[in-house]
Amino acid sequence: MSSATEATQAPARRRRTGAGERTNWPATIIIAVCSLSVLIPLYFTVVTAFKTPDQLGGTGFELPQGLAWENFSTAWELTSFPRALRNSAVVTGGAVLLTLLTNSMVAYAIARHMDRSRVFTLLYYYFIAALFVPFPIIMLPVVRQTALLGLDNPIGLIILYTVYGLSLNIFIYVAYVRSIPIELEEAARTDGASTWTTFWRIIFPLLAPMNATVAILTSMWAWNDFMLPLVILSEPEHQTLPLVQYVFQGQFTTNYSVAFASYLMALLPMVLVYVVAQRWVISGVMRGSAK
Repeated sequence: MSSATEATQAPARRRRTGAGERTNWPATIIIAVCSLSVLIPLYFTVVTAFKTPDQLGGTGFELPQGLAWENFSTAWELTSFPRALRNSAVVTGGAVLLTLLTNSMVAYAIARHMDRSRVFTLLYYYFIAALFVPFPIIMLPVVRQTALLGLDNPIGLIILYTVYGLSLNIFIYVAYVRSIPIELEEAARTDGASTWTTFWRIIFPLLAPMNATVAILTSMWAWNDFMLPLVILSEPEHQTLPLVQYVFQGQFTTNYSVAFASYLMALLPMVLVYVVAQRWVISGVMRGSAK
């Protein structure tokens, strides 16, 4: 009897297993198209960086005839790459650190008082409304104010990145803070913890998934931004990588081989940062899902 039952249930099990292993073709096609939209420009950048100027004709996708390593040394010298790399690293690192420390505290204060005070609710929507203000509208007043305050330098650039990122980061942080049980804070206060201690000992560690997200978004923005350093920085020795790479853009010609070599050198640090930070993002998301 049991053998007959197993023989009857076997086809059903096989059908269920086959249905579970069925490929989701629409999702696969979307992922493939999105991957190609990144891989094709990256391939074009790499092969162009290793070509000589006389090899730049055709479609641009042909493999280089020999590797022109001198493009990288030329880009290194023309852009004063070590100095520009240091400037970009200081600005990006400072912006990420200051953003995580300040924006998370502002979001925590708003999230915990929105239900009790109309002022904090209005403050939240005030920050969100700033997302819809284009930077060119406030560019000239900002340039004037930073010059008057003596902030036309990397320190002023770090402050501006922190302030301008506040709107999006508030939107990201507040929803997550409101999902954290208030009972955790009440228990800490019962044990005598102050609001400051409660935030840094309990809330801030639980914000790990959002901290990783905000850190990656801020670092990518600060590292690749061209407009804000262009209008704020007044001294050539403070120029970041996007600014010094503008040296390859001439009035009539552009040295594409050396320019793309410079782009690859500037891209490599961000790739390494993302590879290292990816494990923290995944672990943070896992901790958040298990909370």
